[in-house]
Amino acid sequence: MSTPTLEKTEAAPAATGEAPRRTRRRGERGPLGAALLHGGLAVASLIALAPVAWLFYLSLGPDKDDYLHPGKIAGKLSFSNYSFVLQHTGFFDWFKSTMIVACGTTLIGVLVAATTGYAVSRMRFPGYKQLMWVLLLTQAFPIAILIVPMYQIFSDLGLIDTYWALIIINCTTAVPYSAWLLKGYFDTIPFEIDEAGRVDGLSPFGTFFRLILPLARPGLAVAAFYNFITAVGEVAFATTFLLDDSKYTFAVGLQTFVSEHDAQWNYMAATAVLIAIPVSAFFYLVQKNLVTGLTAGGTKG
Repeated sequence: MSTPTLEKTEAAPAATGEAPRRTRRRGERGPLGAALLHGGLAVASLIALAPVAWLFYLSLGPDKDDYLHPGKIAGKLSFSNYSFVLQHTGFFDWFKSTMIVACGTTLIGVLVAATTGYAVSRMRFPGYKQLMWVLLLTQAFPIAILIVPMYQIFSDLGLIDTYWALIIINCTTAVPYSAWLLKGYFDTIPFEIDEAGRVDGLSPFGTFFRLILPLARPGLAVAAFYNFITAVGEVAFATTFLLDDSKYTFAVGLQTFVSEHDAQWNYMAATAVLIAIPVSAFFYLVQKNLVTGLTAGGTKG
């Protein structure tokens, strides 16, 4: 008697002809939610790309006053501005100086920030909490009030008109934020890894360099990118401390297109587009780790 009952029970879904209702998993978006999300992301992307596209469009106008009449640029598009910048300005000197300062700031700044963040994350020495707040406090002083004392200090040290002056100054700007970022990222790495390194006979420095840093690669990528763009975009100190035009960085070189009574906006636009190339290339190198580093670095503090 039980066999027919089982057959009826098993055949019941087929007899009704109705597909089983699919249960939505937690966090899964419906069609409307997905459409709104992708639509919002598309709009945000357009907003972010619009200024870049507009700058590139203006850079194709051959006359310095074309930005006043952008509609007329479409009929006379030209790459003459790029030719002039590459052939008749100190662009490649600016590029060399910028890369020296930016790479120096990135290497030294990330090393100092990583060691500082790791020490505060793992060690409990007197004043370790106050150290991080002091680093944060250094960001409260405006650049304008720091230029004169910093100039006097570097003048006494003989560092005026040198790359080292800018590297040191950029590190003072970038290290505090990077140290906070990496401290938060090191907090997410289990202490057991440090203990395993000590059991294997590694020194604290060996544990840090051989075990912790490889695991902290996403956080290091974010810190490196922040240090790099800080050095590339810095203007005030570079303008004050660099006297030789062959040592100008991009930020200072752009100012050569502006005089008291005139501004060559077409050349500035072309130079700005060219400046974006090395920054974009650096971003491409580290972009795989940026999202992970940004999110993980803020989970603990």
